[in-house]
Amino acid sequence: MTPDQYCQERAAQSGSSFYYSFLFLEPLRRQAITALYAFCREVDDVVDECPDALLARAKLGWWRSEVAALFEGHPTHPVTQALAVSLKGFYLPQEQLLEIIDGMEMDLDQVRYADFKALHLYCYRVASVVGLLAAEIFGYSDRQTLKYAHDLGLAFQLTNIIRDVGEDARRGRIYLPQDEMSRFDVSDSDLLQANYSDNFRRLMAFQVERARTLYQQAFAQLPAADRKAQRAGLIMAAIYRATLDEIVRDDYRVLDQRISLPPLRKLWLAGKTWIRA
Repeated sequence: MTPDQYCQERAAQSGSSFYYSFLFLEPLRRQAITALYAFCREVDDVVDECPDALLARAKLGWWRSEVAALFEGHPTHPVTQALAVSLKGFYLPQEQLLEIIDGMEMDLDQVRYADFKALHLYCYRVASVVGLLAAEIFGYSDRQTLKYAHDLGLAFQLTNIIRDVGEDARRGRIYLPQDEMSRFDVSDSDLLQANYSDNFRRLMAFQVERARTLYQQAFAQLPAADRKAQRAGLIMAAIYRATLDEIVRDDYRVLDQRISLPPLRKLWLAGKTWIRA
């Protein structure tokens, strides 16, 4: 299996909405974004699938060394070997790849966030940085597009947090800001016991509104000149926003199930957005 085949398999197996946006890209950009996505999956899985925090920290340390090896010209992992090809054609700074790892490591150190300001750093590292790297791969002519990419990444991560509230709580992590949970009188145990109270629904409506505002803020910052180049990001946004709509239609039942769109609908949204963008 070649490095590119490994990354493609990682992307396809995940069933992620991101995969559908890659299908429409030209080969070089598709190869690069698939390698970047596979990198994110690898380091994220270290934290999610390793119950021993010390071992997970050691593995993330290995990935930092592997990123250094990538930029020194001798990567050993299929993902970094695929990224080595991407470095020849795209600006993918070493410090931003390391910042993604720093974000994943935050899950080993912090399982609650006092307020949205505290949560913002985590979202920036695990999502906005990825958005900035993706914008480099997709291409842009106006640096204003980087502001769009930053905010779109943040909106994606907030959507993930909303969708995965119950699953994350069972893993011991609650990303909903604690001050907002207190304001709506929702406790940690309410999440763990899948207590679908009116207070919980109001809390989730508040979270959804914040995410929707960030999507609109991102779109407003995308220059018309870069809209076609950034179509892959717009496809992701269409799928993620449709997922948010499904969560609202399902009355915010995210504590005991994971709401997602069927593959055919994702593909339909991807095609429609690509044509219209």
